This record gives sequence, C-alpha cells and structure tokens, in this order.
Amino acid sequence: MKKSIKRLVAASVAAMAIFAAGCGSKTTPTTAPTTAPSATIAMSASLKKIKDSGKLVLGTSADYPPFEFHASVDGKDTIVGFDIEVAKEIAKDLGVTLEIKDLKFDGLLAALDQGSVDIVIAGLSPTEERAKSVDFSIQYYSAEQAVVVRGADKGTLTTLESLKGKTIAAQKGTIQEDAAKAVEGATVLSLGKISDLILALKSNRADAAIIEVPVAESNVKENTDLVISSIVIKNEGEGKVAAVKKGSADLVVEVNKTLERILADGTFEKFVLEATQLSEK
Repeated sequence: MKKSIKRLVAASVAAMAIFAAGCGSKTTPTTAPTTAPSATIAMSASLKKIKDSGKLVLGTSADYPPFEFHASVDGKDTIVGFDIEVAKEIAKDLGVTLEIKDLKFDGLLAALDQGSVDIVIAGLSPTEERAKSVDFSIQYYSAEQAVVVRGADKGTLTTLESLKGKTIAAQKGTIQEDAAKAVEGATVLSLGKISDLILALKSNRADAAIIEVPVAESNVKENTDLVISSIVIKNEGEGKVAAVKKGSADLVVEVNKTLERILADGTFEKFVLEATQLSEK
C-alpha cells in the first residue's frame, strides 16, 4: 500500500509541475495562475467572506477513506483524512480557523454555489462540466479506479465486456458514475455513499462497483468476501483538486500557494501515509 501511495503522490507532484507549466488535458481545465493578483483588483466576495468571518468553511463527504472519513480520536467521533489535513493547512495559511461540513457528495457543489461552504475538498476530480460553475485549484493528488466484485465472481468478471448485462454500483455525481455509464450493456446503480455501494455488492443488488483504488483497498480489507477484480478502467480526470466559487481567482491563488508548499516539502505525502494507516485500523 505504501508503494502505491508513494507512486500516486509522485504522480501528483508531476501533475502539479505540468499544470504550472501551462499544460492541461481535456478533462482538466486550466486553473488560475499562482502569482498574486494585482493590488488594483478588488478582493473577491469569497475571500472577503472568509477573512471577515475568520473561518474557512470546508464542504466534504466523509465516507471516502483515506481522503476523508469518520474515526474515533481520543474517544470522540472526528472527521479525519488527508483532504482534511490539506484544508487545515489552507486555513492556517489564510490565518483563519477551519469549520467542516459533512454533506452528500452530489450536494457539495450546490452548497458551494449557495455560499454555505467556502471550499470543497472531497476527492474531487476536475471536469469541463464542473468548471462551468466552480474554479479549480492545481491538482494535488492522482489515483486510479478499481472494480470491486464479490470474491465468488473474481474468475468470471475479468473484463469490461464481462460486465455486459450486469449491474454496476457507483457513487452519485462522481467520475466513477460516468465510468460505469460508459460500460456498454451494463445497468448503473447510482448511490449516495461508498458504504451503500459495498452493501449493494454484499446484498447482490449490484455485481460490481467502481471505486477509487485507495478507497477500494480500504473497503476490501474490511470486507473479506469482496475483492478487487482485474478489470481495467480507463483513467480520465482522476486528478484531485479543491474547488471554490466561480470568480474567486484570488482565493485560488492562496489555495495553490498552500498546495505547492505541502507538495514540495513532503508534507502532503506524510498526510497520505498517516491517513492511510489510520483508515486501516
């Protein structure tokens, strides 16, 4: 697992370097430059709200270990994960406190648009459709997709073609849902939480579930009747970004400064390893 995490973090650093050089893929819209905005430009409403309130309100969906999840810390239920640690660093650099709102994933961008959260960090991938309503940070993490199946089906569900006529579970509003919809002849079962996907597999409501690799590994470890199949999902838009309200270029600049710092000095890799270890307890 550690080798996998290190490889993914290395890919993230490489992706950041490409982003900084001005390159982007079809599914990764160009983010705002990381140089400071001109002093003549008024502070955006988003950044002003954060500064005036003295807090950064994070929107996340805490069912996605090791990104964000619930754990008992000193006997208290706490939202933890490497995305949460990233948000703490951003708040610290902004000189404000962090407030966390745990929401369903498919409601996060609406909450951002409505102003009930200031930033979304939730294993979020940049897509052209999402870029119409939000501004993205640079990519800070990259991961692959896995197809989880029941152990009894490991030998028969081995290719995308073998999923024809099958039911694939995926989290609603995610790129995994898009990937499931792209499987020819399959039925897609869209659900709100990762735990719902696992339950659908175990109760035979679904034959397979598309889940991001570190999250899939965490859940398979907890459910020994499930396995990660040999099915390969094409990776598109798998890089992870933070999102802020559209028109908040100055806030993007501040977020990017923090991301660049923690990616460059090894802090982010430390967050990933610690969150992975905690999720495996």
